[in-house]
Amino acid sequence: MSERELRPPLSRVRGLGSAKDGTHHWWMQRVTAIALVPLVVWFVASIVSLAGADHAAVAAWLTHPLAGLLMVLFLATGFYHLMLGLQVVVEDYVGEGWCRIASLLAVKFACIAIGLASILATLRITLGG
Repeated sequence: MSERELRPPLSRVRGLGSAKDGTHHWWMQRVTAIALVPLVVWFVASIVSLAGADHAAVAAWLTHPLAGLLMVLFLATGFYHLMLGLQVVVEDYVGEGWCRIASLLAVKFACIAIGLASILATLRITLGG
C-alpha cells in the first residue's frame, strides 16, 4: 500500500499530509530537555550557594568564565525549549487562521527577544562591560 492509500479520504481530497517537520521538532524538545537537566541542577545549586549574598557577590560570581558560559547555555537552551513547547500549545489549542499565526509570531518573537536580552545582560556582567 502506498502512503496515499493509507490517508483518510478527506485528507486526500484536501491534499493534506505530513509536513515532514514534526519529527525534528519532537527531537529538539527532547534534546533540549535532556540538556536542561544538568544545567538546571547547576543553576539551582548556584542559587542556593549564593543565598543571602549581595548584588556585588552575585555579579562577581557571574564574572567567572565557567559560570558565565553555563548561564548563557542555560538561558539559550531554556528559552529555545520554552519556544518549542509554547509552539506546540498554540498549534494544539488555537484555531486556524490569523489568530494562530499571530500567536505563533508573538510566542517566537517574545522568546527570542527576552532570551537575547537575558543573554546580553549576562555577557555584559561576565565580560565586565
